[in-house]
Amino acid sequence: MSKKQENHRCIQLGQNIKKLREKNAWTQEELAERAELHISYIGQIERGLRYPSLKVLFKIADALEVKISELFKGIDAKKNK
Repeated sequence: MSKKQENHRCIQLGQNIKKLREKNAWTQEELAERAELHISYIGQIERGLRYPSLKVLFKIADALEVKISELFKGIDAKKNK
């Protein structure tokens, strides 16, 4: 997988998290508190600048009260050629 494709996926993941957060009318600070993460880390994830661990993604999904699969909605798997 190319670095560009990897970055694009992280940006999509961050955008999905942001949309779900905004759907709840929460600030980044509110999500950070609920997920027990630092606010700047949430911001970096939302901008696609960080590659969160599975543990962190579960914390975010739990805080948002969604299935973890919702965080990956619309992100395509690599297709074999």
